[in-house]
Amino acid sequence: MKFNTTIPHDLKSHYLKELELYRSCLQNNDVLTAWHHLERSHILGQSYPIEHTYTHWLMLKFGFRQRNTKEVLGQVLRLLVGGWKSFIDHVPIGNTGGSDVPPLRKMELPSDLAPILGKYRQSK
Repeated sequence: MKFNTTIPHDLKSHYLKELELYRSCLQNNDVLTAWHHLERSHILGQSYPIEHTYTHWLMLKFGFRQRNTKEVLGQVLRLLVGGWKSFIDHVPIGNTGGSDVPPLRKMELPSDLAPILGKYRQSK
């Protein structure tokens, strides 16, 4: 069994770009687009405990900022149990990470992220 501890460098650059876009949109009060980029960061980082947990932390903060009780409660649950699944790479591929989606539901990958993740998954 392989344990995921460190995100590959090329994948991390895509993950960090989504976080950069999230922050930029949030600063411009474009909360819908900000959330979109946060979901994309979740898709890219969910197989790695640090990135996965950090994205859920940002989602929790976003929920507080939006005064969205459902999101806050959902993110608390995900923060408590999500990291260990990343460590053993037992995550639902494509899941966007928000409380509006069941935590274990696999989802279709966005067309531009599929080749990025496919490249990584083939090299495992």
